[in-house]
Amino acid sequence: MVPDAALQQPPPAPAPGGLPPAPLAALPGLPVLPGRLASEPPGWTQEVDVVVVGSGIAGLTAALECRGLGTVLVVTKDVVAAGSTPWAQGGIASVQGEGDTVEQHVEDTLVAGAGLCDEAAVRVLVSEGPAEVATLIARGAEFDRDAAGALELTREGGHHRRRIAHAGGDATGAEIERALVSAVKADPGIEIVEHALVLDLIPAETGPDEPAAVAGVTLHVMGEGSRGGVGAVHARAVVLATGGIGQIYAVTTNPPVATGDGVAAALRAGAVLRDLEFIQFHPTVLFMGAGARGQLPLVSEAVRGEGGLLVNGAGERFMVGQHDLAELAPRDVVAKAIMKEMAREGSDHVFVDGRALGEETWRVRFPTILNSCRQLGLDPAVDLIPVAPACHYFCGGVRTDLDGATSLGGLYACGEVASSGVHGANRLASNSLLEGLVFARRIAARLLADPPPRRRPAVDDRPAGLVDAAVVPAVQQVMSRHAGGLRDAAGLVACLDELAGLAGQPAGAGVLSSWEATNLVTVATAVAASALLREESRGAHWRDDHEGRRPGWQGHLEVRADPAAGLVHHYVPTEQEQP
Repeated sequence: MVPDAALQQPPPAPAPGGLPPAPLAALPGLPVLPGRLASEPPGWTQEVDVVVVGSGIAGLTAALECRGLGTVLVVTKDVVAAGSTPWAQGGIASVQGEGDTVEQHVEDTLVAGAGLCDEAAVRVLVSEGPAEVATLIARGAEFDRDAAGALELTREGGHHRRRIAHAGGDATGAEIERALVSAVKADPGIEIVEHALVLDLIPAETGPDEPAAVAGVTLHVMGEGSRGGVGAVHARAVVLATGGIGQIYAVTTNPPVATGDGVAAALRAGAVLRDLEFIQFHPTVLFMGAGARGQLPLVSEAVRGEGGLLVNGAGERFMVGQHDLAELAPRDVVAKAIMKEMAREGSDHVFVDGRALGEETWRVRFPTILNSCRQLGLDPAVDLIPVAPACHYFCGGVRTDLDGATSLGGLYACGEVASSGVHGANRLASNSLLEGLVFARRIAARLLADPPPRRRPAVDDRPAGLVDAAVVPAVQQVMSRHAGGLRDAAGLVACLDELAGLAGQPAGAGVLSSWEATNLVTVATAVAASALLREESRGAHWRDDHEGRRPGWQGHLEVRADPAAGLVHHYVPTEQEQP
């Protein structure tokens, strides 16, 4: 059991002289997590300059930008076009429209981030974003344009201006992925290994005064070509671009491959992670019945940006008066309002009313959503669309600096797996695709300006282990019940206790399902522990037993895995107050 005393600790004050604050006392009773994934020894090795793990917008952009450093290898768990990017409906935000400014986009991002954005990172994102979108277009991405040939821009939640470019109506991510996959496959200097799960980061030999570092990755190739089984890729730099963690929950918008593999591998390697408690629940996910599980379709915020309304079972709007943007309030505000309305009505969904948009708008602007509705027997031009919040986006992740560097030498991260500082406690809609572009390029620029040394692999004496794949449905249920959109201390304690029991069910052999299960338990434990420690409600973290923000929590929760102490958290105050 996690004792009640562990719940009473206020965040420690910063230590004198600006030193990092003392760690929060470790939470007893947490699951004992493996130090690395159990597997057969590597049967083959490969030497490259950069290995990129992941093939979404962040990973493929990083691969293209890193070409000047030498040989580049892209490793992806499924086919190269799988992952979260193709599912992005809304679009990509950047300052393009008349009257819009960098300052306005910065302000909207800071407000959505609920006081925990790194303003320097936000300014990098917003100021460099338009040029990166232009580069993406030059690489072949075709966005929707108006009659004059200008980018057709729309609004989404939290934006005060039309600045969202989209493609194929609501198929932006699919078009971006198509263009980037084509560009990568056309480059003979980039090798792609599909159907390969990265198991762990390889520790590197370092001097007595050097920080810990990595020397590559171990991976398992699932019977493709001449390479099969477990191998080791040695590299000067590893770029994690593995996406999100949505499969720790029973219902999510994330694809099945989003099992937190990069987050778990970084944690096992000793990297510092940050703000794991902030998991954005998209407010309007198509409700497909009380028994629906797994990946569910989005009803994009862009529907509300074009005039769609949120109504309850009586057909009444409930966002008016709750925020000056009403239905276009930031996602955390809308999701919480929907959950409150559902609780008030005793219902498991509310509705999007998009009837005023008309049949032509649905057909041209939102063909993907239209098709999803039709599969349920709905016509959104005449019917209300049932929706409910579901796990959508991981705002925390592996802590990075402005160039994507992590706390481990040779390890970089970008996209959803990274905590770059731009999202804070809640992501502004359509900033995620932009983040992947901007910080992937910055990683490449850092590597080209200061190439890391090729390090020798160290002896890896971390204790190996595996969790039985049969526990995954139970992990997803307990996380949804106790660590989802609504949380409290009693539920989170129960969640960690159940996770400890599930983690104690070992697997017999290393196969994809047991490796993924181990990663899911690892990530779920770290998320629930951080959620238990942050005793306030802020952004995408909502504690029923601690309403509202607390000044003492105007900062970040960082966590790393210690071989002796388990998960160790530090509280790091922010340098300035934000909206």
